[in-house]
Amino acid sequence: MSRHHALKHRVVTSFQRRIGNPILSRLPFQTLLETTGRTSGLPRRTPVGGRRVGNAFWFVSEFGDRSQYVRNIRADPRVRVRINGTWHTGTAHPLPEDDARTRLKALPRYNSTAVRALGTELLTVRVDLTD
Repeated sequence: MSRHHALKHRVVTSFQRRIGNPILSRLPFQTLLETTGRTSGLPRRTPVGGRRVGNAFWFVSEFGDRSQYVRNIRADPRVRVRINGTWHTGTAHPLPEDDARTRLKALPRYNSTAVRALGTELLTVRVDLTD
């Protein structure tokens, strides 16, 4: 990873962790991804932007395998997603073979623009919903 990408990752994730995520997580319309902490075993909630298509929820991680929630998914793919205020359980699948930039065109515009602008290692994630 280049020095520029490492600095960008550090700045963006610090902002998200301290300011963005605590505020967004409280908004009733915000979509949340709940993973299980790979070390603590505690639930970890992260605001995400994506779209439900049938029984699948699609989103793109801006930092790929460097994202803590992607690391949690790799350790335990069972997740919950809050969509429009309702929690759904499912199994998450990181899809490195999927073209994340193309996928962003089918997802909500505001979030997709931010992911493209701030991201350095885009990774598509599909959650197969079971309810």
